[in-house]
Amino acid sequence: MDLSPKGDPAGFVQILDDKTLAIPDRPGNRRLDTLHNVLEQPHVGLMFMVPGRGEVLRVSGVAQIVNDPDFLATMAIKGRPPILALVIEANEVMFHCGKSVIRSKLWSPKDWPQIDDLASYAECLGDQTTSDETVAQMEARFGSWHEGNELY
Repeated sequence: MDLSPKGDPAGFVQILDDKTLAIPDRPGNRRLDTLHNVLEQPHVGLMFMVPGRGEVLRVSGVAQIVNDPDFLATMAIKGRPPILALVIEANEVMFHCGKSVIRSKLWSPKDWPQIDDLASYAECLGDQTTSDETVAQMEARFGSWHEGNELY
């Protein structure tokens, strides 16, 4: 099983018809786990979380990888199309109770606990992987992503 978060500005998931969705696949960690898994097993499950909404939308269906340049151009952001897209034919769609999202206060940063001794992402990577970068170099690189630098 693989979990790969996706996100772009509102409306990034295209509704192609009553049963078909398209999700752009933009450069990320370049691991391609999801795409590899879809090639081996095209049955997928999606969970849509929308800021400000407690309910979660669940979709299951069959995915295919699309690389048609004309189609990908319809998903461009700032003139840059995604490298690929997942097109999913949904066979089940349902809302899931939002109690866990509401209880967690996921969309309320002011209510998040302040944990001063929690390891950063870079510290975790530095501890668990081998890299030519120091933790400080990774912190500088990852920090710029969180400060609003464009990834497109």
